Amino acid sequence: MANRARTPNEGLARLLAQAKWSRSQFALVINRMGAEAGLALRYEQSAVSHWVAGTVPSPPVRPLIVEAFSRKLRRTVTHAEAGLPLAAEDQIPPGIDTVEGIVDLGRVDMDPSRRDVVAAAGLFSAALTVPLFTDPAHAAEAAPAISGKQTVRIGAGQVEAVRRMTDKIADILDELGGAHARPMAAAFLVNTVAPWLRARATDAVRRDMWSAASDLVYLTGWMAMYERNHGTAQKYYVKALKLAGQAEDHVTYCRTLRGMSLQASHLGYGPLALQLADSAAEAAPQAGPRLQAFLTGQQAHAASMVGDHRRARSLLTATETSLMKADNRRESVGGYNESSYAFHVSHVLYEGRDLPGSISALQQALRAQPSNERQGRVHFYAVLAQRQLEHGHLEAACDSWACFLDEYEHVSSARGDEHFDTMRLRLKPFRNARAVRGLSPRITEVAMLKA
Repeated sequence: MANRARTPNEGLARLLAQAKWSRSQFALVINRMGAEAGLALRYEQSAVSHWVAGTVPSPPVRPLIVEAFSRKLRRTVTHAEAGLPLAAEDQIPPGIDTVEGIVDLGRVDMDPSRRDVVAAAGLFSAALTVPLFTDPAHAAEAAPAISGKQTVRIGAGQVEAVRRMTDKIADILDELGGAHARPMAAAFLVNTVAPWLRARATDAVRRDMWSAASDLVYLTGWMAMYERNHGTAQKYYVKALKLAGQAEDHVTYCRTLRGMSLQASHLGYGPLALQLADSAAEAAPQAGPRLQAFLTGQQAHAASMVGDHRRARSLLTATETSLMKADNRRESVGGYNESSYAFHVSHVLYEGRDLPGSISALQQALRAQPSNERQGRVHFYAVLAQRQLEHGHLEAACDSWACFLDEYEHVSSARGDEHFDTMRLRLKPFRNARAVRGLSPRITEVAMLKA
């Protein structure tokens, strides 16, 4: 029987060209790095030629290959980029697969023109296995792939830089929308955070860096979710869970589960949304009052989706009680306030078929919303208009849609685009009504600005 033809490793060939290494030079580099790792390797040019032709290197050698290119090119090179499968979990340092997964996701997000291709291949999975919170005894084991002399050392300053950048990106998200903020987050993750996650550090600094990074990865997933790239968002969320587990960070772990619940609720998976929301609440038994409200509010929404209205109302009461106990500190990531609570009340009332009550709660949510959260107002006004129209109040709906247009004009967001398309579709049957005729020039103007 003829041997099956191997597929040439174009990724490895491309990296060799970028590094300007001959195959003989690369063999010598891998031998030297093997010595660093305690491996006696004797590779020659022929071995590298076989790898480029499609032969898969042995599992212990694959991390050496990606580390060699990472050092030479001064950026994080992943197994996927090098055309190599990851070794089994027991043959790679803990956390390396998480870092490489973040880099592969982030590189796509740095180039928005590639997102549609990746989104088509990455679908939301309703049967996803959620990573469990890591045993604290093993959390500090996450380490660089190779502890060679070229590895950077980080300290508390680098951790603070990640946290401050996360806050700044969250502010840009609120004011200008995810289409602007998400590429920035991805670039920072790939070019700065990923190398720091693999750097030398004390155990305490390493845990703090994993924690800070988990917040940023969670936020990036949140933005992907609202850009309707649900498969990518889910991948980011899973990476955030793993980072939080390795950091022993219960707060970000449960906050991410809550984000996954919200995503499931957006997609209509009520039972899954409730399961994830309940898991988030259970993972944070010592949560402060604002975080507790953040979690129980989503539980209430999810409970109402599955028809458990009594529990939903009870959870809303608990949410309000927690919120009254919270201080006035604003959290840029995972924050919760009176506006958020009123929006959850609106959801619960809407699921309970109380349309007038839902509308009133949405109006209260808008009155309570901070002035800098423009992206939130885009969403709130759009939902309010849809429910007012559903209630038969066309003029009121047009007034809300006019407010939506004023905010949407300044925001770049796929969620806003979806609301804009929904508005035009819903108003089409009423195009001859006076209120719609009055709004039409503004709709055309905004459509031209967004074209």
